[in-house]
Amino acid sequence: MFTIREFLRAEVKPALGCTEPGAVALAVARAREELKGKVDAVCAVVSDSIYKNGVDVGIPGTDGLRGNNVAASLSAFCGKSEYGLEVLKDCSRDNIAAAMDLLEKNAVQVVPDLEKHGVYVKASVRSGKDEACCIIEKSHTGITEVTLNGKTVFSAETSSAGSAATGASITDQVAGMKFRDLVSLVDTMDTEDVEYVMAGVDMNMAIAEYGLDPAHTTGLDVGKTIKEHSGPCFDSEDLSMKIKAYAASAADARMAGTPMPVMSSAGSGNHGVTAILPVAVCAAHYKKEREETAKAIAFSHLATSYVKSRTGRLSPTCGCTVAAGAGAAAGITYLMTKDAEKAAEAMLLILGNLAGMMCDGAKYTCALKVGTGAIEAYHAALIVMGGHHPEAQGLVGHNLENTVDNMVTVSKNGMENLDRAIIEVINQRFA
Repeated sequence: MFTIREFLRAEVKPALGCTEPGAVALAVARAREELKGKVDAVCAVVSDSIYKNGVDVGIPGTDGLRGNNVAASLSAFCGKSEYGLEVLKDCSRDNIAAAMDLLEKNAVQVVPDLEKHGVYVKASVRSGKDEACCIIEKSHTGITEVTLNGKTVFSAETSSAGSAATGASITDQVAGMKFRDLVSLVDTMDTEDVEYVMAGVDMNMAIAEYGLDPAHTTGLDVGKTIKEHSGPCFDSEDLSMKIKAYAASAADARMAGTPMPVMSSAGSGNHGVTAILPVAVCAAHYKKEREETAKAIAFSHLATSYVKSRTGRLSPTCGCTVAAGAGAAAGITYLMTKDAEKAAEAMLLILGNLAGMMCDGAKYTCALKVGTGAIEAYHAALIVMGGHHPEAQGLVGHNLENTVDNMVTVSKNGMENLDRAIIEVINQRFA
């Protein structure tokens, strides 16, 4: 069994830009670090989900450049694997110019393997006669193998066999836990854990406020538009619109490639935006204490991971609304009631409401979905606190565990070809 600190360090991490091109860039960076000369070519074979999620999303610090191929090319010049999902944070103008030159030579390829699902990247980087490869699987930072000219220089199996880090990952452990046992970890938080969680609040609020700033144009300006049309009640009365605007503006900025990190949740930056900001905005509105706020946000992270550990790191459904929306609903409810059972009931409302929302890749319109997840989380909390709870109907089962199982069944059996269909539609634009 893991501690709350181990959970937070594994599931709640800073990420710069979308985590799918981030994973591509990380694999390229780790492979390149085995080479001595300049990079001649890059080829990344990725899963359907990685390909779909990285095609249209902005790459931080590039003034609007988008896509997995840009991330792969850029990482060949400035990527550092030690930074994890902030792999491209040292990007410079010279690096961008070099990356674009490599792309113009058609020396960078990112191709989908439609038989690979979830998180999978195999990056091959060539320099002269030498070629290095890096494979990432299961999690966005899960480097499982690195080779140089066909010889293994790193293997996760070998590494873990020689250490005490054997056994199931935290994500795998979460998948086998009961909800009440998992969320009870909030009761074990100490001051260090509180400060770590609140650092995530500061990080995500900063990018939200950047997106709300009239001086910046970010994506579709969803959050800014909501704020502008909310009028004078935005900072006083209309909490639901404030929650939606802050969450959407953070996603606006992030999807447009603003070079600011966010605190992620369950492997996704947009999940982190949805899991954190609705709870934080609500806590500020009701003037909750710092520790109380941190515990509610940690509750949201735990609830988000509960859903994601069962649906998979990447899935056909939109995780930032379904999983993180459920997490935020649980977090707000816990903030206001300290009742884990009511928090689970709020999650049922989100799952019954948004489970059918599909993921069609990371892009500007994700801000609309993040905003939807945020405001519906707040509304779900209000409904439950008003004394209502959903009966078993549709995908909603008799309890949270049964409902999530139902959602997973529909996702796997009814939506298994969705990613393939979406990729076909996307690729028609490039034909």
